[in-house]
Amino acid sequence: MTAYEAIIGLEVHVHLRTRSKMFCNCAVVEDTGDVPPNTYVCPVCTGMPGMLPVINRKAVEHTIMTGLALNCKIAQHTFWERKSYWYPDLPKNYQISQYQLPLAYDGWIEIEPQDAPVKRIDITRAHLEEDAGKLYHVEGASLVDFNRAGVPLLEIVTEPDFRTADEAYAYLSKLRTIVRYLGVSSGDMEKGAMRCEPNISLRPVGSKTFGTKIEVKNLNSLRAVRQALAYEIERQTAVLRSGGQVKQVTVGWDEANRRTVLQRVKEGSSDYRYFPEPDLPPLEISRDWVEEIRARMPELPDAKRARFTADFGLPAHDAGVLTADRAVADYFEAVVTAGGEPKQTFNWITGELFRLMNQSNLEIGDVQDVIPPAGLVELMNLVEDKTINLNTAKDVLAEMLKGGQAAQGIVAARGLAQVSDASALLVVVTQVLDDNPEEVAQYLGGKEALKGWLMGQIMKATRGKANPQLAQRLLAEQLAARRPSA
Repeated sequence: MTAYEAIIGLEVHVHLRTRSKMFCNCAVVEDTGDVPPNTYVCPVCTGMPGMLPVINRKAVEHTIMTGLALNCKIAQHTFWERKSYWYPDLPKNYQISQYQLPLAYDGWIEIEPQDAPVKRIDITRAHLEEDAGKLYHVEGASLVDFNRAGVPLLEIVTEPDFRTADEAYAYLSKLRTIVRYLGVSSGDMEKGAMRCEPNISLRPVGSKTFGTKIEVKNLNSLRAVRQALAYEIERQTAVLRSGGQVKQVTVGWDEANRRTVLQRVKEGSSDYRYFPEPDLPPLEISRDWVEEIRARMPELPDAKRARFTADFGLPAHDAGVLTADRAVADYFEAVVTAGGEPKQTFNWITGELFRLMNQSNLEIGDVQDVIPPAGLVELMNLVEDKTINLNTAKDVLAEMLKGGQAAQGIVAARGLAQVSDASALLVVVTQVLDDNPEEVAQYLGGKEALKGWLMGQIMKATRGKANPQLAQRLLAEQLAARRPSA
C-alpha cells in the first residue's frame, strides 16, 4: 500500500490586547459570555455609510513586537486592503486586512515536538486585520453579535513545514507562550483569543508535488488541533488508497463526534477581490520606531530557559517547565533571589504549590499575594534546619495559601516544631515497640515490611512531628536490640 506523508501549514489568528478596536474607539471586551450582545458597537465597526476608520497605533506596535519575537523582517512601507466576504457577521461585507505587503514577514521559530528533535518552522507573514462578529444559531434563525467585530486580529501564517499533529501542537504551544510573554494577547484559545486554521494535504512519501489541501476552520483548543489533524490524515489516506480524489473544501471540526464536517467550497485569493483600502493612508514604519519597540521587549522563553539552565544549574526539562509561563518563571526567580536553593525551589513550586493551585483553581498571581518569595524561602529553611519535617511543611504551605500567614507563625501557633530530641524520641519508639509485641515478633521473624508500619505508629504518636531520619535510626537500633542472640 502507498505510504503518504502529511503536508501541514497553519494560520493562527491572535486577538491583540488593546483597549479599543482596530479602527474605532469602541472598547475591546473579553468574550466571557456575560456581556450583552451588541453593547460595544458604533457606526464605524458596524459599517454604516460615510464612516471613516482610524488606525490603532497600539495594535501596530503589538504586531511589530510579535514579528520581532518571531525573527521576522518588519516592513518599512505597507498599506491596507479590502478583502471581500459576504457573510452576515461581517457588517461591511469586506474585511480591512493586508495581503500584498504584510507588516512582518520571512520569520521563523524552533519547536521541540515530544520525543522528536528540534525543528525550524518558517513563518511566511504576520499581518494585521479586523475580526468579524459572532453568530448565534437558534431555532429558525441566526443572530449576530457585533461586540467582536473590529477587534484587532493578528494573522500569523507558516510555511507548510509540519508533518505531524504533534509538531503543530508544539508550535501552537510555543506561539501562545510567546504572545503571553510579550503581553500582546492572553492567548486563551477557549475564550477565542487565539484560533487556529490548519491547511492539510497528503502526498506519497518521496513525492515533491503537493496534494489537494483541506482547510479546517476556527479550532479553539490545542487538543482540537491535534485531533482534527489526526482525523484528516486518516480520512484523506483512506480516500487516496481507495482510488478517490480529495476535494479542496473548507471543513469544521465536530467536537462531539470527533470528525470534520463540510462547510463550503474553498475560496481562492481571487474570490476575495482584494483592492487597496481607499479610506486609510499607507503605513510608513521608521527603523527608529522598530528599534525602540525592540529595546523594550521582555526576555523571551528560549532565552530565559537557557539562562535558568546556565545560571541556576537546572536541567533543560525543569527550566522548560518553569519558563512555559512567564509569571511562574518570574516567581521562581524571585524566590531564588530571596535565598531559595534553585532545585529545591523548583520542586516546591512545580510540586506542592502547583497541586494546591490546581485544587483551588488559582493562578500564580494569586499565590504571590499571600506567599511572597521570602515567605516560601522561610518555609523551605524550616525544613532544611529540621524545625519541621516535609509532611508538616506541606500542611503549613496549605495554611499559608489560605490565610496569608507566615510559616514561622503557623508552626509556633500550632506547635508543629519537629521532635529532634533523641532522648524524648527514644521514649516514643520504645513505647510503640512495647505496645505492639506481635508486630515486632513478626518483623524479627522476617516480615520486614512491618518496619514501615511501626514507623507509621511512631509518626502517629508524635502527631507527625518526629524527625524522620532520627526516628528511623532509633527504630532500627531498638529492633536490632530485641533480636534474639544466636
